[in-house]
Amino acid sequence: MNPYVDLPSPAQAQAGLLASAYGLQNHGLTNLHRVYWNLPTPALYEESIFRGEARMGHMGPLVVNTGKHTARAAADKFVVREQGTDERVWWGEYNRPFSAEKFTALHTRMQAFLQGRDVFVQDCYAGADPEYRMPIRIVTEYAWHSLFVRDMFVTIRNSEEQRRHVPHFTIVCAPSFLGSPIIDGTRTETFIIVNFAERLALIGGSGYGGEIKKTIFTVLNYMLPLEQVLTMHCSANVGDKDDSALFFGLSGTGKTTLSADPARHLIGDDEHGWSENGVFNIEDGCYAKVIRLSPEAEPQIHSCTRRFGTILENVVIDPQSRRLDLNDDILTENTRGAYPLSYIANHLPAKMAGHPKNVIFLTCDAGGVMPPISRLTPDQAIYHFISGYTSKIAGTEIGLGIEPEITFSACFGGPFMVHHPYVYAEMLKARLIKYGATCWLVNTGWTGGPFGVGKRISIRHTRALLDAALTGRLAEVEYRKDPIFGFEVPTSCEGVPSEILEPANTWGNRDEYYRQYRGLANRFIENFKLMRDGCPPHIEESGPRLVEPETLVPAGG
Repeated sequence: MNPYVDLPSPAQAQAGLLASAYGLQNHGLTNLHRVYWNLPTPALYEESIFRGEARMGHMGPLVVNTGKHTARAAADKFVVREQGTDERVWWGEYNRPFSAEKFTALHTRMQAFLQGRDVFVQDCYAGADPEYRMPIRIVTEYAWHSLFVRDMFVTIRNSEEQRRHVPHFTIVCAPSFLGSPIIDGTRTETFIIVNFAERLALIGGSGYGGEIKKTIFTVLNYMLPLEQVLTMHCSANVGDKDDSALFFGLSGTGKTTLSADPARHLIGDDEHGWSENGVFNIEDGCYAKVIRLSPEAEPQIHSCTRRFGTILENVVIDPQSRRLDLNDDILTENTRGAYPLSYIANHLPAKMAGHPKNVIFLTCDAGGVMPPISRLTPDQAIYHFISGYTSKIAGTEIGLGIEPEITFSACFGGPFMVHHPYVYAEMLKARLIKYGATCWLVNTGWTGGPFGVGKRISIRHTRALLDAALTGRLAEVEYRKDPIFGFEVPTSCEGVPSEILEPANTWGNRDEYYRQYRGLANRFIENFKLMRDGCPPHIEESGPRLVEPETLVPAGG
């Protein structure tokens, strides 16, 4: 929309009705054209469509195209290095330092860019637990981003509370503002920069909604552990006996799908905190991959793509009928749906539950050698938590091709972890021991061979294994000790073919299987060398051992 053409917009009359007394001038944003404060969902629909940002799809979802970026620009994320963060931040691949002076200059340029333009503001909270929730403010250039924020975080329903809202952290997101590597010191025209000293983050050059969501998660990953709250990149659900469970994993490993269990109540699908009170959802929404979503395999999530209030990113729709084609990946493999948690029929309204009985690490093993489920000791759990082995699935980050890419992502969320991984791992181990939780490593990747040879493990079998673990039935079966990794693998599970539980049996060539398995173990060993600093020696000793091939005799072999 042309910012210089002053056309009356649908929500112009209500733009300032829900404004906070703590105005945008406190963030250096002045001389703006019009500020739309805390608009509700219908008004944001009208504004998004009026401004040409979105179209309404069949049955009501808002369909948007995020432009050049259809995934996170992980390499363009920075953290301002100053006195408070210098000794605390885990500097490196994920937390690239940015100077305070350059941040101030970039902030000034963004302030100038927004002058004379409309912006949208959502004042809300991150965190369901009132004891630890953070008041936040998201200022966006696009109306649909304001709806995205409203879908994802805890909204304020009381007008007086909105008037008194003072954010503890603010994001300013302006996708059409481009950084200059020469002037600003950014890597490209895209940037995501977090300044903890100023409680401010700037996003430019990307319209991908996930950048807003993950920036808030990054902020809490720094701040909440300082209050002895473990922040986790995981989904969570709970049974009728208050037996909550956590599901860790990167995008594409099945967190959202597996936690949306009709027999259990969904606490949340992606980000949680674990305090002395129990677990709580950081958000109030879901952000699910929807490519090739099936109403048979994932009925609850599929139904959300047909709801008013849902935002669909980069989903192809027919221009005349507006019907969705969830199978079309012409724009990206990483098509996404953002919707309120309440759209899941069996969600837990409180978004809080007691201490977990089970903790599940989801790994997508593209090599097809890991067992579909294994039971870990607390020290093994910490080793695998710090390692974070999985495979990146096409489309979830910029630059990924069709073939999965093996990776190690610390804490199953390395790009969002701000402290050293052992800070989070030590907190996790203490809670596993204190509350007696069982930790499982679940492979949702390939079986019978690597990607291109084998096939993806059936979601039906994965669900059967998880159900047996969560209900305690797996505690009653026999286990074998894995000769390389040392964890325990069940030898049987109702509803799952026994040969799948011994991956070597699914390969055509057993020798090739063990060669690949030893190769994976060696990658674990080499990766953990990068984590040695800051980790006690016994953690490394809980990892795999490269035993001689002739000792690798399978059970019953």
